[in-house]
Amino acid sequence: MTQEECEPLKHSYDILGEQVLDRLNEISPPPQKNLPRGNSQFTAPPKPDDTIRQEEKEATKSAPRDLYVLLQDHKESDELLQRFWREVTTVPEWVDWEQIRRGQDTFYRYGAANFTGLAYQSLLGGMGAARVVETLARTGGFSTKVARGRLFETTQHILQCTKSLESMQPGGDGFASTIRVRLLHAAVRHRILDLAKSKPGYYDVKAWGLPINDLDSMGTIATFSSTLIYMSLPRQGIYMRKQEIADYIALWRYVAYVIGCPTDHFESPPKAKAMMEALLLYEIHPTETSKIMANNVIKCLDGQPPGYASADFLTASARWLNGNELCDELGLMRPSAYYWALVAGQCLFFCVFSYTYRSVPSWDAKKIEMLKRVFYNLIVHAKYGLKGVESKFEFKYVPEYSTITEMGECEEEKATHSYVERRNLQTLVFAAGAMVIGSFVAFKVTNSIVRSIF
Repeated sequence: MTQEECEPLKHSYDILGEQVLDRLNEISPPPQKNLPRGNSQFTAPPKPDDTIRQEEKEATKSAPRDLYVLLQDHKESDELLQRFWREVTTVPEWVDWEQIRRGQDTFYRYGAANFTGLAYQSLLGGMGAARVVETLARTGGFSTKVARGRLFETTQHILQCTKSLESMQPGGDGFASTIRVRLLHAAVRHRILDLAKSKPGYYDVKAWGLPINDLDSMGTIATFSSTLIYMSLPRQGIYMRKQEIADYIALWRYVAYVIGCPTDHFESPPKAKAMMEALLLYEIHPTETSKIMANNVIKCLDGQPPGYASADFLTASARWLNGNELCDELGLMRPSAYYWALVAGQCLFFCVFSYTYRSVPSWDAKKIEMLKRVFYNLIVHAKYGLKGVESKFEFKYVPEYSTITEMGECEEEKATHSYVERRNLQTLVFAAGAMVIGSFVAFKVTNSIVRSIF
């Protein structure tokens, strides 16, 4: 795509998703402080402090709205909701469920390396996209206080989309989460645009495009699919097979369809790769806001479970995957050679296990099923994750005039050791020892052959 072809996509969006959100808000109005539309709250007479505190207390007590359940409850009685439901549950003719299942398995076949790529390249490197971070900054979801929880919620969505074929089929958990995220995107867009109407300087639509527009959505799908395939995994020494690439792209093309994102640019691996390259060329222009967001990601993960990795190791991982040029513009520190060596050890660890297990089908199948359980327990059920409460992707990071993400420090206690760094060091030492022994044996064998000849 040329830059001129990309421009209209900054001003187009999921219109049907917004219409559905409006209808659901008419059926069951959200709490006043979470209203994504309408300016009455700015013109109404101010309420007494006691009244406001009582309303907030009652809103906290009440269970959060589940827009997906609300949609299911009223889809038969409302023409618009019925049309929306019929559209999202109608499976496109290009969907091959067996291919979708293979695509899900591909994610876990390279699971740890994929998560490394998602965290340090797709997310952290993606903070270099100047337009996108202007929307993220206004939600407040990437301040150091809440960023880790936000990351867990996004990871939960990915895990639900990949855990089983039934989960991603209409009515499954992954399908439901994708619809919830679609409606959440509509709510954020509503809210930011309404605030911009009342205060034009709040968000520059002309410069940045509509919040969460079609190009942004395509970029998100690209970072979850083609960026992993063509950048993140190869930079860790892992290369998917041709069929795996086609299967994995097909999976995310279907997710794009359900979430209301244009899908044509993901109909084949070459097109998906070209889409990724266009976005990297036109969209990555780091700003001061980019620096704040990128550093907040590092700070919220520093010394925290499940890996307890240090800021130096996290930064070395980001630099390994994104390169020094981008990371310098994002204001990330430069770690010592020791931490670069640890990342090298991690890549070696991933390569050995990924290639070994995928070469034996029975091992591969057992590993995939095991990682599905382990990852979900770590992210959703662990006490440092979502504590057993699955996110319903409700509208809780509500943009306000005062909500601009600032540089912060992680307030949680940091670990003094790192399982991940210790494992990587052990891998590196073992590999170095194996190389020394192998070189010695090769020398002895070669010397013996030469002496026998001469």
